[in-house]
Amino acid sequence: MSVWTRIVNVFRSDRVNCEIAEEFETHIEEAVAAGRNEREARRALGTYVRHRKEGHQVRVIGWLDSLRADAIFGWRQLWKHKTTSVAAVLSLALGIGACGAAFRLVNALFLRPLPIQNSERLYAVRLDGVTFQGKPFIWDTMSYPVFMKMRAAVAGQAELIAMEPAHRNDITFSSDAEMEKAYVQHVSGWMFAAFGLRPALGRLLTEDDDRVQGAEPYAVISYGYWSSRFGRDPGVIGKSFRMGDDLYRIVGVSDRGFTGTEPGKMPDVFVPTAMNVQGVREAGDGWLRVFVLPRSGIAIEPVRQQMYAVYRAFEQERAKAWTNIPKELLIGYPREKLLLRPAGTGVSQMQDDYRVPLTVLGLLVVLMLLIACANVANLIAARSSARSREMALRISIGSGRLRLAQMILAESAILAGLATVAGALFAFWAAPFVVRSIGHADDPVRLVFGGGWNVLAFGSFLALGTTLLFGLGPAFRASKIKPASALKGGDDPMARRRGMYLVIGAQTAFCFVVLFLSFLFVTTFRRLSERPLGFAPERVLLLNTLKKDNKHVIDWQPLLERIKAQPGVELVALEGWPLLGGMNDNELISMKGAPPTNVSSNFLGISPGWIKTMKIALLDGRDLQAEDARAHAVLVNRAFAQQYFGGRDPVGQWFTTLGFNGTPDRHEIVGWVADVAAKNVHEPMSPAVYLPLHTDALGSSWDSATLVVRTSVTDPSVLTATLRHTVEQSEPELRVGDVETQMELVRAQTIRERLLANLAAFFAVVALLLAAVGLYGVLSYSVLQREREIGVRIALGARLGHVTRIVTAQIFAMVATGALAGCALGLIAARYVQSLLYGVKGSDPITMAAPALVLFAAVLLSALPAVLRATRIDPATMLRAE
Repeated sequence: MSVWTRIVNVFRSDRVNCEIAEEFETHIEEAVAAGRNEREARRALGTYVRHRKEGHQVRVIGWLDSLRADAIFGWRQLWKHKTTSVAAVLSLALGIGACGAAFRLVNALFLRPLPIQNSERLYAVRLDGVTFQGKPFIWDTMSYPVFMKMRAAVAGQAELIAMEPAHRNDITFSSDAEMEKAYVQHVSGWMFAAFGLRPALGRLLTEDDDRVQGAEPYAVISYGYWSSRFGRDPGVIGKSFRMGDDLYRIVGVSDRGFTGTEPGKMPDVFVPTAMNVQGVREAGDGWLRVFVLPRSGIAIEPVRQQMYAVYRAFEQERAKAWTNIPKELLIGYPREKLLLRPAGTGVSQMQDDYRVPLTVLGLLVVLMLLIACANVANLIAARSSARSREMALRISIGSGRLRLAQMILAESAILAGLATVAGALFAFWAAPFVVRSIGHADDPVRLVFGGGWNVLAFGSFLALGTTLLFGLGPAFRASKIKPASALKGGDDPMARRRGMYLVIGAQTAFCFVVLFLSFLFVTTFRRLSERPLGFAPERVLLLNTLKKDNKHVIDWQPLLERIKAQPGVELVALEGWPLLGGMNDNELISMKGAPPTNVSSNFLGISPGWIKTMKIALLDGRDLQAEDARAHAVLVNRAFAQQYFGGRDPVGQWFTTLGFNGTPDRHEIVGWVADVAAKNVHEPMSPAVYLPLHTDALGSSWDSATLVVRTSVTDPSVLTATLRHTVEQSEPELRVGDVETQMELVRAQTIRERLLANLAAFFAVVALLLAAVGLYGVLSYSVLQREREIGVRIALGARLGHVTRIVTAQIFAMVATGALAGCALGLIAARYVQSLLYGVKGSDPITMAAPALVLFAAVLLSALPAVLRATRIDPATMLRAE
């Protein structure tokens, strides 16, 4: 009989038994037909049961058949105890689903290979160095001129590809009134060929499209953008759109699988780097990421050394023209090292921002899964203890101990399988939900959640791992049952309870760590959210305006008056860029002709009335006025006064800035204001200088500004259309780009902290609930096992306090031990996550006490039902039972 037939027979046991019965009866009939007595024939053939057993073993694979039988029996046991089974499946599903969701995020952000040829050989340039102030600094962008020199230096050994980080930009397919947002990326024209990509429609960019500055206004759109924006219309080829002052023509659609090289962002439009005319000319404008693709068989280290030599020579030559930086600060410049890091899975800012947070979330979900496994392990252990006589009888009639362990593991596998299916559904929903929480509506995070072999392997590992985690212990204990002792009343019940108590101790330790980290993240988010900003962000609308023609001179005052006259507008002013928008302009200054210090100050251009519009406190002096631009009058903040004047009133003092042309500009301080969070709420307040908008610290012209509109309505975004129309009608040479509220920028500053706080709090509640349920189950089981003992003690005069100590003393000792272990683990974890914290330390007594108190309260509530049950035991009933 073939192996396949024997496998099939395992799952049609009834049919096999019928065939064996028919064969047995056929032999009897043949014997009777041959003249033998039926009774003698049956006696000679033996019992039907023996023949069925022997025939069954021949027709099926024995171990597979026993496994099938154990699975059926395990399913019946689970169905028999539906409530506890559902609770076990749900708790496991939460743990498995959270682990699955975390892995999907990690896979999409860090592990998914780029859909290009030779992705395993792709590297990205990174510069590790320090600022002039000696602070460590890492960046991964370079200027176009140095990129081209590097490419020429390693030609024949490696291909260098330049790619601008994808960014949201305004594009127009018809008129400026129908402006829309798209992710645009300037790339080297030879990128598509180097990555081995093919067009889905039309053609892709080539090296010829990227040779002459501003000469080839061609664009390739992504397959996703083609599908969502144009419905895969083949007529998209040849369509034109305007971006800035340039009119681009679409020449092709990129490969369907190519979503860019930045996990978290998916470019919609690719244009040649040469179309950024200003960017390709500026030697100091680091706006391009550089990727290195060495040719087959070429070592990467010699390539890196050649690139670094070009970079050093280029930067040293550029530094010769820097007259605005003290010579002593330029000694040893450039100090940074050029590194090549593997980039087969892409490079993005989101990877850097969320590497540690996702690691922490991974730790939390693993701890939650361990708590759930401990709960189920105690549940199965309690069930197997209740079935100890059944196990003893099975051993007595010939079942092997390995078969008992297999029976328990089969039940565990069914639980794990059901939980894995439910957890997979949860992970399928949870991962995109978390991603939506990271981004915001105007700039969403885009990740590809593909289900590859690694996702399947991880799911299988989870199913197997959880089965072994909570099933091996009960299976091992079941296989060690002594039949004689069990049939007389069981083994030492204390031994079984001690095992459960150890599991509770581990649960408590894990739960404490989860609570501890959750408290750290929630406190961090709360303190960041409550940190004074120095201005009032409520009801403020920001309109980023750009000149259509940089040569055109705009008179802003009439426009500001028209905007202020609109219904719902209280105040209006101008600023160079929004506060907390991520931009800054740092300059070194000289106090009264002294040499420049190595402390930089943040410069921001503003219009008169800006501090009133933003509600920034004026400490002394006066606000800027229209005529202050010619007098180089400025405002400074409290941190500036503290840095240079020891906190004294700086009004009337002056300082100079040194431009790139070597000519010093003198600035007179006419007022000082409160500190304002300018770039990042995580950083301390730094010295700031506010100067008239139409000049920056170097006296050069500007071509963009942000209109700051304080409204009287609760939701300022309702005025967007009205104000956009007012600007474009009043000043045709201006166009409005991004429109956002100041509150959106404030909330964006704490997206990471909000995500960590919300997820950690959710995990903490689930972990606490699971630990409490587990503790309740163990205490209830303990009381059930010791009912007679407790009844006798009550009959002998034991009081409530004594009964409570009997029930809870040992398990409370394990809880305390677990909490101490969790405290030690939490302190170790706090060192690792210190970079994610703000205004809180893991070693603070309050930080340690808060999770301990919450855990203690949960333990008391979990123990209360078991204590009440113990105190209500009827001594007379227990004595009669004795």
